Amino acid sequence: MIQNLMTGGASIEDTLALWASSLREAKRRMRPLFTQDRVATSAGQFLDALLGNEPRKTGWMRAEAAGDGGPWRQQALLGRGRWDADALRDIVRDYVVEHLGDADAILVIDETGFLKQGKASCGVGRQYTGSAGKITNCQIGVFASYVSDKGHAFIDRALYLPKAWTSDPDRLTAAHVPEIVAFATKPRLAVGMVAGAIAAGVPFAWVAADSVYGVGELEAALRRAGKGYVLGVRANHWFGSWSAQIVVAGEAKDIAQALPAEFWKRLSAGHGTKGERLYDWAYCPLADLDAAEFDAPVPGLWTRGMLIRRSLTDGELAYFTTWCPRGTPIETLVRVEGARWRVEEGFETTKNELGLDHNESRSWHGWHRHVSLVMLAYAIMAAVRYQANATTPKKTMRSPRQSSSGGRYRKSDASP
Repeated sequence: MIQNLMTGGASIEDTLALWASSLREAKRRMRPLFTQDRVATSAGQFLDALLGNEPRKTGWMRAEAAGDGGPWRQQALLGRGRWDADALRDIVRDYVVEHLGDADAILVIDETGFLKQGKASCGVGRQYTGSAGKITNCQIGVFASYVSDKGHAFIDRALYLPKAWTSDPDRLTAAHVPEIVAFATKPRLAVGMVAGAIAAGVPFAWVAADSVYGVGELEAALRRAGKGYVLGVRANHWFGSWSAQIVVAGEAKDIAQALPAEFWKRLSAGHGTKGERLYDWAYCPLADLDAAEFDAPVPGLWTRGMLIRRSLTDGELAYFTTWCPRGTPIETLVRVEGARWRVEEGFETTKNELGLDHNESRSWHGWHRHVSLVMLAYAIMAAVRYQANATTPKKTMRSPRQSSSGGRYRKSDASP
C-alpha cells in the first residue's frame, strides 16, 4: 500500500512517519464520539484493521488483527454501541476539506451496490446495480466524492431504501431504521448531500453525476445554489435553444448526429490507468440566463448547454446537460465530466483494499457506521498520498568525484 501511494517526493521513511501521525490524528478526532475508552479503542483497532494487509476485512479478520478472541467487540462497535455515525461523517468531511480543499473542486455523486444474500440486511432487495451489471439482490449506497487537484475522497453517503422497505413498518423496526427516515429517491438523496456540503461550508464549484441524477431536483437545486454542473442525461432527452450561436431542437441523439464536423474537438477527460482518456467532444451553448432568476448567490449570466462525448473506439455517444458561468470553455466542462472517473476509482479501492463491501451487520446504524469508518480510512490514504507526493525530495550530498589516478577531480583537470 505504501508503494501505491508514492509517485515521488517523500522517502519511505518519511511516508511511514506521515502514516503514523495521520492515523494518530484521525483517532484523536474520533475520540469525542465515544463515551467509553474501550469503545474508542475498538474504533481505533477497527481503523487499523481496515488499513492493514488482510485481504478481507470481516469481523473475524479485524478481531484477529486487534488480538481479540472473537469478533464480538467489532460487532458491538457497529451494532449495540451508542455513537453517531453522522458525526463521524462530518469529521471525515472536515478532514478531507482540510487536506484536499480547493475552491474549484468538484462534487461527484454516484452509487454502488453491495451484493447480499437473504432479506434481512437493511435496504436489501432485487434492484439494478452497476457493480454486477444486472438486477440482483443487493443494497445500494449513494455517495458524494470530493475531487480536487490535490486528490479525492468520499465526504458523504446514504443507504437507499426501496419502497418495499419504507412501506413495511415491521421491517424498518427490525433493521433499527430511525422513525424520521422516509422514502427518498436517489436524486433526492443527492440533493440532501449537496445541501449538507454547502451548509458545512465545503468549498466546491461544480457537481458531476450520471443520468440517474441528471434531470429534475438536483439540476434545479444546483442552479439555486449557484453551482455549475455536468449531469448525464439519456439519449432521448429533449434539448432546445434560443442562442444565436446555434439553433437546436430535438432529442440528444438526433442533435448529435446533425452536428457539423467542426463542432467536434478531441480532448482528454483526464489521466487514467492506461494514459490519457481521449474522446471527441461537442458543446452546444443553448441559452444565457440571469442567475438572479434562480435566486442564486452569484450574479451575472450563466449558460445552459449540452455536452456530447463520442468514443474513439466504437463511436458510442454520451450526453450531458450543463450549467456554467457564461464564457466557460469546453475544456473546463470536459474536466468536470472526467472527474466522475475518480469516484469509480474510489469504489474500487475501498472495496478491494479497505473492506467497503465486507460489512456483516444488518442494521441501518451498522451500515452507516461501517461505511463511515471506511470513508475515514480512505480519507487518510488520500491525505497521506497528497502530502507525501507534494514533499520536495531531500538532496543528498555527493562526495567529490575521483580522477583515474585517485586524486580529487578538479575542473582544471577536465580541460582538454
